[in-house]
Amino acid sequence: MQATTVLVLPGWQNSGPDHWQSRWEALHGFVRVQQHDWMQPLRGDWMAQLEEAVLAAPGTVVLAAHSLGCMLTAAWASHSRNTHRVVGALLVAPGDPEREELRAALKSWSPIVLQRLPFPSTLLGSHDDPYCTFDRAQHFAQAWGSEFVDYGHRGHINAESDLGDWPEGLRLLDQWMMMKKENT
Repeated sequence: MQATTVLVLPGWQNSGPDHWQSRWEALHGFVRVQQHDWMQPLRGDWMAQLEEAVLAAPGTVVLAAHSLGCMLTAAWASHSRNTHRVVGALLVAPGDPEREELRAALKSWSPIVLQRLPFPSTLLGSHDDPYCTFDRAQHFAQAWGSEFVDYGHRGHINAESDLGDWPEGLRLLDQWMMMKKENT
């Protein structure tokens, strides 16, 4: 049986040491997809980095995306010929690069790709996320064919949300790991 690699997809400005993505990476050996420029992200460049990471991963892949990493997942999936390698994606607190205050910094991310993902996914949205309205998060989930989880009032579902190692999120991620084991 081949391994499943979890690729961690941080958003704009990367994820700091207290972020659940960084904690998962340290605790579970997940692999962060490194970007050339975290501060001035270019969609095409980020897509190329994800493509390389998927191709380099042994076995199948599960994506653990946060914020702009969710937009990266959708954009990459709309162009890649390697989406069959992905068995599932956890999409957490999608950032909305079409928000007026974000457009200038994230101009290469518009228009947002709103095409159904070719693999199963779960999207968690928060009612008080400062980077994406709850309605927009639901809209993204519907467009991408993602199961939507109302995550209450947890802000941007990041380090400031006091999630710690975030075992609840890890359980959601594990569903694709378990499905893969059952199907092999």
